[in-house]
Amino acid sequence: MAVLVTGGAGYIGSHTVLALAEAGENVVVIDNLSTGFSSALPEGVPLFIGDAGDENLVEGVIAAHNISSIIHFAGSVVVPDSVRDPLAYYRNNTMTTRNLLNAAVKCHINKFIFSSTAAVYGNPEKVPVAETAPTRPLSPYGFSKLMSEIMLHDVASAYGMSYVVLRYFNVAGADPQARIGLQTPGATHLLKIAVEAATGQRAKIDVYGDDYPTRDGSCIRDFIHVTDLAEAHRAALTYLEQGGASVTLNCGYGRGYSVMETIEAVRRVSGRNFAVQMADRRPGDIMTMIADTSRIGATLDWTPRHDNLETIAAHALAWEEKLLGERKDTGALAISA
Repeated sequence: MAVLVTGGAGYIGSHTVLALAEAGENVVVIDNLSTGFSSALPEGVPLFIGDAGDENLVEGVIAAHNISSIIHFAGSVVVPDSVRDPLAYYRNNTMTTRNLLNAAVKCHINKFIFSSTAAVYGNPEKVPVAETAPTRPLSPYGFSKLMSEIMLHDVASAYGMSYVVLRYFNVAGADPQARIGLQTPGATHLLKIAVEAATGQRAKIDVYGDDYPTRDGSCIRDFIHVTDLAEAHRAALTYLEQGGASVTLNCGYGRGYSVMETIEAVRRVSGRNFAVQMADRRPGDIMTMIADTSRIGATLDWTPRHDNLETIAAHALAWEEKLLGERKDTGALAISA
């Protein structure tokens, strides 16, 4: 038996594939490599290059590799892009999930883990935000994920599937051994942008909004280390394999850091200063998002090991310095505005 990971060559997907492989799971990956990298996969993990919404491809992989469960990462994740091009997000996220679920039903897959987001909550009425909070997305990205959650719930009810929906808060960092990390060009993750600035690859970092009613005027986020998040997926798979009931879980640490505090953490671990420029708020951005983590703690056998902002920043920095060294060796260097 094996687990199929869609988008497994991407940032979070590759860390999860690594965690699964190291735990002895048989893993198979489908990824179109639009934002993923085959080099991020452990040696020996089969990779099928294609779309997770291609039902013929998915059904063939399931049959050939005796797939018993699916972890679905594949999709688009940039909030401002979703505001500019909503139809692309409903295609890449919602329609792809629909097709993948159809293939799973036809192939009698009864365990499914879905990569969702705290963006489904919108601006929560209360923080920390619990899984029972109203879902009021502010962006097509959030809506595309919420629609996928609803489909998964309905499919599971109709066909006897068990699922875990994991709603991520802000994912950051890199493998502590710097084997893999975020390497997508033009990434919009705050920690990624900050370590690029700290390593001289960006002339500055923009802070979108300094007039929010928060302690320093910038947005507040609950960061989770990507390796801890990968372990949460592994724990969710074990939970389903042991007969766990379908459940939706927040993935965060239950602590909030402002954008400015996050930038200062990168400055401290790098020992370098870099320019910060204030900019207008962006459509779709959420002011404060902190997870209520009581449910995941009570449901999964999962204990975070890297729940410290400076640790997250240090691992992101080490990975960025490794990437920078590789680019210097090939002469591929550029500074972004």
